Amino acid sequence: MELRINASKWRRKRGVSRLLDALGADQGLTRFVGGAVRDDLLNLPVSDVDLATRLKPEEVVERLEAAKIRAVPTGIDHGTITAVSSGSPFEITSLRRDVSTDGRRATVAFTDDWQEDAARRDFTINALSADPVTGDIYDYFDGKEDLLARRVRFIGDPLERIAEDHLRILRFFRFHARFGEGDPDPEALVACTSRANDLMALSRERIADEILKLLAVENPAATVKVMLDRDILRPVVPEIERPALARLESLVEAERKARMKPDPLRRLASLLPRDPEVSGQVAARLKLSNKARKRLACAASEEIPAKVRELAYYNGAECAADRLLLAGKADLAAGIAHWDAPKLPISGGMLIQRGLPKGPVVAKTLQAIERQWVVQDFPQGAEFERIVDQALLSTRG
Repeated sequence: MELRINASKWRRKRGVSRLLDALGADQGLTRFVGGAVRDDLLNLPVSDVDLATRLKPEEVVERLEAAKIRAVPTGIDHGTITAVSSGSPFEITSLRRDVSTDGRRATVAFTDDWQEDAARRDFTINALSADPVTGDIYDYFDGKEDLLARRVRFIGDPLERIAEDHLRILRFFRFHARFGEGDPDPEALVACTSRANDLMALSRERIADEILKLLAVENPAATVKVMLDRDILRPVVPEIERPALARLESLVEAERKARMKPDPLRRLASLLPRDPEVSGQVAARLKLSNKARKRLACAASEEIPAKVRELAYYNGAECAADRLLLAGKADLAAGIAHWDAPKLPISGGMLIQRGLPKGPVVAKTLQAIERQWVVQDFPQGAEFERIVDQALLSTRG
């Protein structure tokens, strides 16, 4: 089967046509590249459209400015310009080759050779490019064959590619979880297993980003199993052990039953011991945001009160949904996930108006009212007034 993109359809995307005209696409100077091409060939939604060009970065900027297209030098030292065309952003990168690598970053030089640029990409399915005029696909490493076979394969020697950028270990498993079918490529699997300790040289932010992207895949359980069997994560997150796989599988099923989107942070919580202190240590090591750290700690607790809205009121609906899904209570989770907690219908000033003297007694009484209001499932009207009257009577003695 001949694979190609619908060039006319792509040109109809907002801002694309004028951008291609500015960058000489009809002269063979610029092509669509990377994930956008791959996803289109798989009939998946295409969000970000990236382009590669034989033009040097300075020429790209000159041409964009001449066409009155905003040019943002987001990574100009590495050849990347972000063009804002008709309000839409596009990443444009000059063709490059690696001069040197150290496992974390590369020193590059510019080239005008399409195959040389494609050769520095990680996987064959990511090295495809498309002619913006004809839609023809340029494939230098049998990426189309791998795409049809749903196979993720390194370009060249996997060990060499991993030595260039250690993050490719995690990227391999993420791409296999999303695009692969069956067992992972054997040669790649052996290389990733033997070099897993290389992950320790990477920044924890990059590791966290890749792990969360992997866990965001519709069902990453089979791939995570391979990673746990091969001890891929042990050098950086040793807290994730093989028994955790069953919790992840149960969570994926609970999310499906609740018709809730996959949530990578919740899935990470399923892989960690149900211990808030341990979750906090992992979150700190991975340099997650304070919000993410609190959520992991909250999800680590297995406490679920009889009335789940009480849990949501004190900890937030998101945390309540996490705990319920992790406990396999899909129906309850679906009902609480978007619950808006009501506001306590009384304030300290209103209690003072009812005769309560100013001072610490006001806050104490207000807290007693709130506790009883929550226990009784947030009554309003006459039922709430009875709670207030009872609290005032108790306070007055």
